[in-house]
Amino acid sequence: MSIYMVGVDHTKANVDIRALFSFTKRNAVAAMERWKKLSGINGCVILSTCNRMELWVSTEDEWNGSLLEELCKLKEVDPTQYESYFVAREGAEAVDHLFHLTCGLKSMILAEDQIITQVKDALALARENYVTDSVLEVLFRKAITAGKKVKTDVTFSRANQTAMDQAIEMLEARDFALSGKKCMVIGNGEMGKLAAQSLKRAGADVTVTVRQYRSGIVTIPMGCSRINYGERLEYLPECDLVVSATASPNYTLTREQIDALKIEKNIIFIDLAVPRDMEPELSELSQVVLYTIDDFKLSGPSEGMLRSMEQAESILKEEMDEFYVWFNGRDVIPRIQDIRAEAVTDLNLRLHKILNKLPVNENERNELEAAINTAAGKVVTKMIFGLRDALKEEEFLDCVEGLEKIYGE
Repeated sequence: MSIYMVGVDHTKANVDIRALFSFTKRNAVAAMERWKKLSGINGCVILSTCNRMELWVSTEDEWNGSLLEELCKLKEVDPTQYESYFVAREGAEAVDHLFHLTCGLKSMILAEDQIITQVKDALALARENYVTDSVLEVLFRKAITAGKKVKTDVTFSRANQTAMDQAIEMLEARDFALSGKKCMVIGNGEMGKLAAQSLKRAGADVTVTVRQYRSGIVTIPMGCSRINYGERLEYLPECDLVVSATASPNYTLTREQIDALKIEKNIIFIDLAVPRDMEPELSELSQVVLYTIDDFKLSGPSEGMLRSMEQAESILKEEMDEFYVWFNGRDVIPRIQDIRAEAVTDLNLRLHKILNKLPVNENERNELEAAINTAAGKVVTKMIFGLRDALKEEEFLDCVEGLEKIYGE
């Protein structure tokens, strides 16, 4: 069994390259179902966010395919044109990458919180559509556990920052204070809400667009106003800053739309979406200042941040060690389960006469037998896994083989 991944992220590819290889939930499911059917692939997970896209698979040892070729075949592009943007990892290198990624140590915003949820959602989507397997399931769950421990136990000064927070810092450094400014956020999804909250904290007058076709009660961040998405162009000339953060496959704002408004003042446009929400040609208009998510990058980590990273590394090592204990011992688990079942049956036979003599009714006897079976199973399991932890692998396998012979006779 092997673990492979191939990925593209903000360190090697700009927003337009990342957009080409991004996935919505719907086409991610279709892609994973397609790849799961390939010979030698046991499971797959797609992680697709604004800053990265990663394809993860677990395979049989003899599998020798190319994830990049499969990905480019699906996207109908030539892999030779894009291979320089991708990084491929396998085995321990892939495991190390996922653990560091999930706790935010590979994010554009160091130690940001959103990535844990994104990894969790990627696993959930694969699980719900039956395209993952036990190896990827355990790997991703352990990485998520590690990410949560890092978030709880390690203090990162910028851990709760978002791309919008960075944008605000950059704008303020350029003498554009948000206090009192009229801002419109197009999109009321997770990223749109975070952007609206950041702008509100900075003192801006924030209006959020909401799709008219949404059913039920649509909540927006506290203190913000709302308008229907279709009214965005009417409201836009009043704004000082416009943010778009949707999952729309189409542009939410185009050059033609903005040109037709005949706006005379300068307006800042911030596109946080991947693929883009705002047509790139907007930047050609004299009254427009256009930024994308790639424009907001921090300088290197501070001394305090480096100390926090060392703490995080210690947690990650412990969690990765636990994953490898499971991974390296997974083939012997069915054998241990068989030994446990045989031991419980052996105990039942030895206690049968004693239980029948007890002054209890049949239901009570059945409950007692079930309790004994459960307790016996736990004791046997604890003893065997205790041996695994105390012995070298070869010695432990000899013990398992010996126990199998006892009950095989």
